Amino acid sequence: MAGAAPVPGDSFADGPFAGEPASASAAGAATPAPPTRRGVELVLVVLAVAIAAYGYADVGSNMDGKVPSDTLRYGLGLGALALLGHLSIRWRARYADPLLLPIAVLLNGLGLVVIYRLDRSTPNDSTAPTQLLWSTIGVGLFIAVVLLLRDYRVLQRYAYVLALVTLLLMIVPIFLPAVYGAKIWIKIGSLSFQPGEIAKIALAIFFASYLARHRDALALTGRRVWRLELPRGRNLGPIVLIWLVSAAILFLEQDLGTLLIFFGLFLVMLYVATGRIGWIAVGLVLVGLAVVPVALWEPHVHVRFVDWLDPMRTIRLGQGPSQLAQSMFAFAAGGLLGTGLGLGHSYLIGFAMKSDWILATFGEEIGLVGLAALFLLYAIVVVRGFRTGRLLRDPFGRLLAIGLSVLLALQVFVVAGGVTDLIPLTGMTMPFLAQGGSSLVTNWILIALLVKLSDAARRPDPPVPQLITPPPGTDAAGLATSRGAGGGGGDGDPEEETQGVPRV
Repeated sequence: MAGAAPVPGDSFADGPFAGEPASASAAGAATPAPPTRRGVELVLVVLAVAIAAYGYADVGSNMDGKVPSDTLRYGLGLGALALLGHLSIRWRARYADPLLLPIAVLLNGLGLVVIYRLDRSTPNDSTAPTQLLWSTIGVGLFIAVVLLLRDYRVLQRYAYVLALVTLLLMIVPIFLPAVYGAKIWIKIGSLSFQPGEIAKIALAIFFASYLARHRDALALTGRRVWRLELPRGRNLGPIVLIWLVSAAILFLEQDLGTLLIFFGLFLVMLYVATGRIGWIAVGLVLVGLAVVPVALWEPHVHVRFVDWLDPMRTIRLGQGPSQLAQSMFAFAAGGLLGTGLGLGHSYLIGFAMKSDWILATFGEEIGLVGLAALFLLYAIVVVRGFRTGRLLRDPFGRLLAIGLSVLLALQVFVVAGGVTDLIPLTGMTMPFLAQGGSSLVTNWILIALLVKLSDAARRPDPPVPQLITPPPGTDAAGLATSRGAGGGGGDGDPEEETQGVPRV
């Protein structure tokens, strides 16, 4: 499937995938098998585990003056999980992108390190063991997807069922008590999870399936306003429906982050499928119509907008710094290179410092350089996902790879933007880094799907049998004909010469 060109009439040919080179197999030439890069992946996995183990040792060294006695156990545990993931790829997805698993292992490992570091400042609230358990579950589901999902196209059959089930799950928290101001949790005893996390992937599959089937109709344009080619009114139904669902979630669950993720995902995938920027303009107008009224009248969301516009307001009122102000102080204290793991004071943020605000701890203790490296890791995953979408041949696979990559990028942007006061705070968690089982498990499944898609994109096409033209004077079986030089030749029998039967 590697290097396939857009087929004629495909909407992608006029959009972001224009100019795709034709594959060698399409031209009739044999396609050489690309290197699997599994050795490169193994080396990078070992390096990722080593970096995480060094960070764990550095926390203990900075806070206690000695390396923790269980550093080796931590490194071996994380290494065992990573090795199992690598072996599953080597068995079932040997042509997969070699960077996806090592980056996920590194981010997950660093998240465990910083959660452990914050546990040291909050001895009555130890969450690192629980996060390690969720990491094990996440890697287990990663392995299950890699081993059991033989062909990603099977997901297209169940796209509508997945979307319906997850949306029904998202309705349940509306009837439950709010947790920390938002109705996004389902609690069963001591366990809790956010159905919105799983819904992200299910909706990405649904959007890819729907747009793959209807992209040609959605690409048609109606009126032209200034330089924008707006879509036809009859095709606005799907986007209005998604907008209504997202707006209902915002109103009923007070969850701004889910609105931005869901609606932003659909808009980007719609643009990729059609190449029409008019859809983006329509989507931005609809987002404004949903967000502005809620920001003005809903108390939980309104406070976040007020803090975004004036993060130092509580200090002037004599109420002390808000969480957003404390986060900005932490970033400022970190400077260029950071204070060092375990040497910061971001625990002063208080509530949700291990989940919503964990990026502030990274900013203070590894500095601007360390944050840039983290964002670069996320960017590599996103770019490799885009590259996978470019190489895949079928529209569903292309859109799914792009959608999963955009989903990760939107999560990073929404969380980082909220913590740094670029956009209003949303309460989302940083992928792989923050405390939260639902988010961690979902992102491991996302990486597993990208692994399967990249394996399909890079896997060489099976050889095509070629018809061999027989040499002159022989038939397809290699026998001499009556006209051949040594065929006993040319006695003038027209029937024998016509049928090419050798004389006996």
